[in-house]
Amino acid sequence: MNFQSKLPNVGTTIFTTMSQLALQHQAINLGQGFPDFSPDPKLIGLVHEAMLQGHNQYPAMPGVPALREQISLKVNKLYDHSYNPETEVTITSGATEALMCSILALVRSGDEVIVIEPVYDLYIPAIELAGGTPVVVPMLAPDAQHGNYRVDWQRVRDAINAKTRMLVLNFPHNPTGIILTENDLDILEAIVADSGVFILSDEVYEHIVFGNALHCSMAKRSALIERSIIVSSFGKTYHATGWKLGYCLATATVMHEIRKVHQFTVFTVYSPMQYAMAQFLQDPAPYTELSRFYESKRDYLANGLKNSRFKPLLSQGTFFLLADYSGISTEPEAVFVRQLTVEHGVTAIPMSAFYQNPDAAESNHQLIRLCFAKENATLDAALDRLKEL
Repeated sequence: MNFQSKLPNVGTTIFTTMSQLALQHQAINLGQGFPDFSPDPKLIGLVHEAMLQGHNQYPAMPGVPALREQISLKVNKLYDHSYNPETEVTITSGATEALMCSILALVRSGDEVIVIEPVYDLYIPAIELAGGTPVVVPMLAPDAQHGNYRVDWQRVRDAINAKTRMLVLNFPHNPTGIILTENDLDILEAIVADSGVFILSDEVYEHIVFGNALHCSMAKRSALIERSIIVSSFGKTYHATGWKLGYCLATATVMHEIRKVHQFTVFTVYSPMQYAMAQFLQDPAPYTELSRFYESKRDYLANGLKNSRFKPLLSQGTFFLLADYSGISTEPEAVFVRQLTVEHGVTAIPMSAFYQNPDAAESNHQLIRLCFAKENATLDAALDRLKEL
């Protein structure tokens, strides 16, 4: 059967490819971003209890009211803005669905949407499905003077024109691990004031920020709230990525449009998990203590790598760390990670995979992404192998 694909450039993702390779060679997989430890037993118990109480049928389309109320309270406590749980908070099937629904609801045929590269792999296909045109603005890569990636906000400004509908942000940033500052929010306020673009802010790692820094959410600024859709994830916060439970926040007018797409995408999501999360969220300790938990794991992996020929780049947030292998090999990143898996038994993700043109010289900086959301025993086993290079 002959037909034209809507996504001709989409194939098997690098995450699937590397995970399959890891299984084939029994490698330690530090590639895909999920923990190898379980959620809090109390949370699992609350899910079981919700099932026994009969919460197994369709909940309300925008989500269980008690959970939306708890999210509103949490956001108000952290960022000093109160979203109306009835009209401005929607529970989604993970952050993925929230992002997809937001793009499909707001991006029209012919619109341009700015994404910042390295870019998470969902954004560009979603924009294309909506009929929009992705406009890629690259970050400044690490160099001798700068130990991390940086956003070139002037290039972002220069990319905006009359067709620009949306700017997609992802901070704390996957894969680079950088975070926004208050100065960045100042710049974004000016960009929105000048252009009127929407901001789709992927904040799934909002509770994983290091060095006593505070997450700079779009919800902190009233001027940004009016033009922003904020997406977050319970999976990243509560070590339950397989539950695919997330949410989005927006003004009532914008959320009305997002819910139209949500209704005909999944209608609603897992009832018992929502009831359980509504109770679990009442205790702030699990998310307020998460940064310290993951910072210790980041430091554990980084310190271990210092005894190898890899040079770790300290991430400011997320549960990822970049490592420079320039002292080991001159191979392109995609070649190096394959060799790392096959010959040395550790799987990583090449940073070039987060670029539109992964084979280009400007996409290869001899950097790999490692996930440290792992038991220390897993990290130890990986470090033992990495030190042998």
